[in-house]
Amino acid sequence: MVVVVCKHLHTSDPYLQNPHTFFFINFFMAATLARFNGVSQTVAPAAKLAGGPVGQNRRANLKVVVGCAAKKNDETAEVSMQATRRTSLGFASAALATSSGIGASLADDNGFWITTPIPVPTIENTELANKETGTRSFLKIGIYIADIAPFLRAYRIKKYAFDLLALGDLIGKDAWNYVNKYLRLKSTFMYYDFDKVISAASPVDKKPLLDLANRLFDSVEKQLEVSVQQHDLPQTESDYRNTSVILEEVMQRMA
Repeated sequence: MVVVVCKHLHTSDPYLQNPHTFFFINFFMAATLARFNGVSQTVAPAAKLAGGPVGQNRRANLKVVVGCAAKKNDETAEVSMQATRRTSLGFASAALATSSGIGASLADDNGFWITTPIPVPTIENTELANKETGTRSFLKIGIYIADIAPFLRAYRIKKYAFDLLALGDLIGKDAWNYVNKYLRLKSTFMYYDFDKVISAASPVDKKPLLDLANRLFDSVEKQLEVSVQQHDLPQTESDYRNTSVILEEVMQRMA
């Protein structure tokens, strides 16, 4: 059996103060010394160290670890750590429950918090829809569109028009599926945002806004979306140039 005698570790690190950690450090040192010397070395018993003034001083500053001698201390430390963990978890659970209730109450009326299935958006200006189908083929379902102010919707229309202008960088790079999804997603938001902006506009501005929106959505639905789904590169590039002109007009109108 290998016995290691080492000084107490004076440290504030809780990991090194753990009795389990201290035991394994001693065990590792013992194994290393045994391999280095080629034989197992046994340190003199503690009774011999206790003899005389030198032995008394050593006993005050040294610690002897033999096998699992610190079992009782380990059990005490383990129980203490378990109690500390339970206390910490209790405080954390109480704090989480309190903060969750406050957060829910503050989020109830901000327009972004819903406790029901995702609502299906509706439009007030039915003139935006395709006259033949009563809808638009590019509209995606299952998308939550927050009810924000009309001026914020106008800002989002401008931003998404800019995003669709940047979509041209992906055309012709074997990214048809992504282009189609991106085109439909941005167009869906712009469709419902245009409806709210037109409803909030003055009677003088409603007709020009409605015409601009219909030109954009007709270009996307009847031209660009079709050529993208057919993977027709020359036609897609042509339709994209036509749609880009309308997108730039949309950005200027929503500035």
